[in-house]
Amino acid sequence: MAKDDQTSASTKKIANYIAMIVAVVMALAIIALILAASLYYSGTTATGSTQSGDYTAAGILAIIGLIALSMSSFTLFQSRRQVAEMKIQIPKVMTTIGCTNPGCATKIIREFQRGDFVYKELDKPCEKCGGKQMVTAIYKEVKEKEKTYAV
Repeated sequence: MAKDDQTSASTKKIANYIAMIVAVVMALAIIALILAASLYYSGTTATGSTQSGDYTAAGILAIIGLIALSMSSFTLFQSRRQVAEMKIQIPKVMTTIGCTNPGCATKIIREFQRGDFVYKELDKPCEKCGGKQMVTAIYKEVKEKEKTYAV
């Protein structure tokens, strides 16, 4: 699988999880709003007297429902925008190959290949002196992040 395919698959998984969580929160917010409306309308009895507890509970549920609905819709729109911008990059793993001859200081850096390990002697002779080559280091290439300044 190519690196771009892995990146897009990871991004889609994250987007699906966020969308699923937001959908659950929106459903709960709508339920809270429906309960608030039913409490509010059933707060008045047939004789015209009101029960203040039902109005208070309806008001609290309405506030909770509106806050949850607005926050989940905001999160949905923000996550869709950020997921489009977000790229998960798999870091490059590099292998350093050096000559085993003490007088030769040849170093070659190439991408990691399956089967590489430190102190592995390679069959390919040194280009400079003809001596044996050995894997001397394996490391992850780290890119420096761009500095952003608040304006």
